[in-house]
Amino acid sequence: MAFTGTLDKCKACDKTVYFIDLLSADGITYHKSCFKCTHCKGTLVMSNYSSMDGVLYCKTHFEQLFKECGNFSKNFQTSAKPDKENALTRTPSKLAAMFSGTQD
Repeated sequence: MAFTGTLDKCKACDKTVYFIDLLSADGITYHKSCFKCTHCKGTLVMSNYSSMDGVLYCKTHFEQLFKECGNFSKNFQTSAKPDKENALTRTPSKLAAMFSGTQD
């Protein structure tokens, strides 16, 4: 008995998906092995994935990318360094200068 594929193609690899290997998330068909986080390439299961605009993420990276910053257009490049550099180069407020001693 020969197995035939479905008419569906995997979104990740564009190959035919056999029923035994079919996984459907958000109405999109994937192979079980192609259902991976876009950032870390970790294999996902239905209980630990999130998606934004059809892009798959593990829960950890989805929260890191979207929930913590509250910005859906941000990418994984962090802006922590520029903020720290900016904090070190700015002058203290007048009130802080009164308690911080001299600048010399």
